[in-house]
Amino acid sequence: MIYIVQNLLPILVASLLGLIAGLVVQRLRPAKLTPGQLVVAAVAQTWLCCILAGALILAPPEAGRWTMSLGSAVVIWIGFVVPTTVVGYAARGVPGRATAVDCAQWLVTMLVQATTLTLIGLTPPTS
Repeated sequence: MIYIVQNLLPILVASLLGLIAGLVVQRLRPAKLTPGQLVVAAVAQTWLCCILAGALILAPPEAGRWTMSLGSAVVIWIGFVVPTTVVGYAARGVPGRATAVDCAQWLVTMLVQATTLTLIGLTPPTS
């Protein structure tokens, strides 16, 4: 996990931009975030960004920088975020529109994070 420390600045910038993008998408669904919920969201954004940064560092370079960047975000989103969101929301009886907006919010967030991480650049862990 040393890569997180080595890439803290790009991760924090990408997390902040992802949080802002997510808040913009969330405006499609009338909900007010409390300060506590905003802190939880910021921590979740940062952790997700750390995982995405790790995936981008490990991505094979021959696939192309942007293909791997945006592709990794989509694969993580469709493979982990969508299923857990859909199952969790269905179990609680959350309406489909709210589920769709939240899934869209996470996709936008992850694409913004991947783009930011790629533009700033990431440093692979040193041996």
